[in-house]
Amino acid sequence: PQETLRTALAVGADRAVLAEVGEGVALGPLEVATALAGLVGKIQPQLVLLGKQAIDDDCNQTGQLLAAMLDWPQGTFASRVQLEGGSVRVEREVDAGLETLRLRLPAVLTADLRLNEPRYATLPNIMKAKKKPLEVIPAADLGVPAGPPRLRVLQVQEPPARAGGEKVENVPALVEKLRSCGRI
Repeated sequence: PQETLRTALAVGADRAVLAEVGEGVALGPLEVATALAGLVGKIQPQLVLLGKQAIDDDCNQTGQLLAAMLDWPQGTFASRVQLEGGSVRVEREVDAGLETLRLRLPAVLTADLRLNEPRYATLPNIMKAKKKPLEVIPAADLGVPAGPPRLRVLQVQEPPARAGGEKVENVPALVEKLRSCGRI
């Protein structure tokens, strides 16, 4: 985690804060959102930007949980963000096309992969990032409860194999086939 934060500093982040949990401790979305809410309480940002989903599992509720805990407006799956005074304009992709939201600040946003083109760290900036301070805060100081996470994965399995399809000659044959299978 520290190398990831150093990389963020090398590409332009002003500061980095690491919420430290014990070795081998698994956090669920609620615990991560709780830690982030505690961190927001300490540093008082106007905009919290999160990824759309975690890289180590398929969890995508952390941003929504954080917005609910803070009682802040949220923009999910943002593909374009523009600050406008005391608000933020968020463009997001939805099934019907693009949707544009204007949210008052402070706000929580989750980012779609099209939000930004990544910057690459230059060697001088990598060297400067190594000298920048990295604040480490124990997760317990941010309100994360001790003990196992409230969400546990009980089982992961492949979906059942799908049966092969059949071609029919025309619509009456399709209707007859559906009737014989008891679908209509």
